Amino acid sequence: MTDAPREPSKSLPKPLSGPQKALRKLGLERAIDLALHLPLRYEDETRLQRLSEVRAGEVAQIEGVVTHCEVKISGHRQLLVTLDDGTDTCLLRFFTFYPSSQKALAVGQRIRARGEIKDGFNGLTMMHPAFHPAGGELAVALTPVYPTVAGLPQAYLRRAVQGGLSRAELSDTVPLNNLYEIWLQPTWNLREALLFLHNPTPDVALVTLQDHSHPAWQRLKAEELLAQQLSQLQAKRARARLRAPVLALGALHEGLLAALPFQLTPAQRRVSSEIAHDLARPVPMHRLLQGDVGSGKTVVAALAAAICIDAGWQCALMAPTEILATQHFAKLVSWLEPLGIKTAWLTGSQKARERREMLALIASGEAGLVIGTHAVIQDKVVFKNLALAIIDEQHRFGVAQRLALRSKLTAPTVHDEPVEGAAASTSSARTVEVEPHLLMMTATPIPRTLAMSYYADLDVSTIDELPPGRTPIITKVVNEARRDEVIARICAQLEAGRQIYWVCPLIEESEALDLSNATETHAQLSAALPGVMVGLLHSRMAVAEKKAVMSLFTAGQMGLLVSTTVIEVGVDVPNASLMVIEHAERFGLSQLHQLRGRVGRGAAASACVLLYSTGDAPRLSETARARLKAMAESNDGFEIARRDLEIRGPGEFLGARQSGAAMLRFADLALDGALLAWARRLAPLMLDQHPALAEKHVLRWLGGKAEFLKA
Repeated sequence: MTDAPREPSKSLPKPLSGPQKALRKLGLERAIDLALHLPLRYEDETRLQRLSEVRAGEVAQIEGVVTHCEVKISGHRQLLVTLDDGTDTCLLRFFTFYPSSQKALAVGQRIRARGEIKDGFNGLTMMHPAFHPAGGELAVALTPVYPTVAGLPQAYLRRAVQGGLSRAELSDTVPLNNLYEIWLQPTWNLREALLFLHNPTPDVALVTLQDHSHPAWQRLKAEELLAQQLSQLQAKRARARLRAPVLALGALHEGLLAALPFQLTPAQRRVSSEIAHDLARPVPMHRLLQGDVGSGKTVVAALAAAICIDAGWQCALMAPTEILATQHFAKLVSWLEPLGIKTAWLTGSQKARERREMLALIASGEAGLVIGTHAVIQDKVVFKNLALAIIDEQHRFGVAQRLALRSKLTAPTVHDEPVEGAAASTSSARTVEVEPHLLMMTATPIPRTLAMSYYADLDVSTIDELPPGRTPIITKVVNEARRDEVIARICAQLEAGRQIYWVCPLIEESEALDLSNATETHAQLSAALPGVMVGLLHSRMAVAEKKAVMSLFTAGQMGLLVSTTVIEVGVDVPNASLMVIEHAERFGLSQLHQLRGRVGRGAAASACVLLYSTGDAPRLSETARARLKAMAESNDGFEIARRDLEIRGPGEFLGARQSGAAMLRFADLALDGALLAWARRLAPLMLDQHPALAEKHVLRWLGGKAEFLKA
């Protein structure tokens, strides 16, 4: 009996080595990814310096003979090596070394060492210099030092980058005639720019490499910005080809306007009109509504929801915290329920029975409006005919969450011709799936350069005035040493019938950070203010406890609320007139502005006290000083946003949009406005006249990351 023929063995892919895994962790998978992985800095190994000519503080490469080598144990085990280059000697000191190091640095060996020169008690010294045997040719270019991760040595990374450079397809994708619009010397094509930046000649001025002002850097920054603009414009044009329900103004919108207990400001009327115009078109709205803290974005959202519901469709509003969602729910229900609108409520803390009831209302379409937290995007939530999604504080949601919401928002099909609502005739020969309208809201105003770059695919509406009756907030920066004075101010406010917030950065004591915490501060203030109800609010409390505390404070029964940043958004108590923020130097600028916006909501004069501490340091850091100074000088959220961009860059405004992979690695929006303007002008021309080049350009620079720009 013969054996059955064996199937040919299938070769399994070889497991990745440690450095290969590290490359993948850095996102360096394509040849072009490696080519675009540019150095953080450079080392000059193109020349040798004599010890008699070096100066303390400079980085130098020296060559000499080892005249002494010993391991010394005096407090710390260290390897001490004396190197003589014929003009002077230098002590090389190593606290981490191996037996192989001792062998390579044995007496009589001739080596090259590179490091920072220090003028020590025993003469010239280098701490942990890089070294290797002398001999061989000197480098002909500056040696690049790349961003890396654990398990990825510089030598391996340099070889990988050089390999990527040799394999990458680097033909120009920008038409040459368009380069002349901005370059004085359009001689640097992409290949030349990359080759130079990976291997710059020693005669280049290092400062032009460090500040990215060299023409090679300018070429890369311009191309990167162009890729971003092309991607955003592609997304905008793609949405313009999609269909959306046509939601026309109706009686419900007018009824809500008439029922409101206040008049809209001119800015609110203007942005409401912009949104209504978008909703009446058969293409999906993709609009960002920005307005300062307390500018009245919620009522604008309610008016948009009324238009949607009146047309026979559903609207969903998602907020990042339960406190903010609760605030929206209370306001919208008070405005819309008297007009006959049923509202469903979804949060993660709901009991199972209540959740089932809400899901049934949503699935049947009985609930015209759905308000909630992340629970709105859970798999079990099924809408009957969702046509408008509103995301509040959109930067607080991650990319994955925003994309999940968009993928969930699949409304029924509509006819190929524009329709007025969900109940149109089905006589059309062809129907198409629709994409619901999307309105994103933020109380963190977007600086102009960010709006032109990361939000270029959005239409932006701005509420640029506050409702009447809002009092200006006085902001004081106070040293922690004056804490007793602040408590005395609190007593005066309480006697006047006012309420106070006291915000702390931590919930409980931390060994890592010596910061005052909410629980300890609550105990101290309770003892200092006998007879006053002092509440405590933080994220680890049960939902029922949070609601009970907030109810007491909102009703005016609680005089002082000690809280963590859970009150950053969504808390509206007009009687609160004083905000104290402890360890204010630890907070971000936009977060400080949001917290300050919890007061000044009534007619009483309001104040915000920024308590700061320098700890063991003699003074605050420059960044902390700049933040506190900006807060003291301005109440304008747009000015605060501009300064925050200057101080910290765009990350604070973008939230998780970048998903850990910076969409702009090289360009600086604060410095490269001219390049950004050039990219904005060129993007539509390229898409219209050179679509293949445009597609190639986006793929080269963004690969699969372009979706994060569209989220």
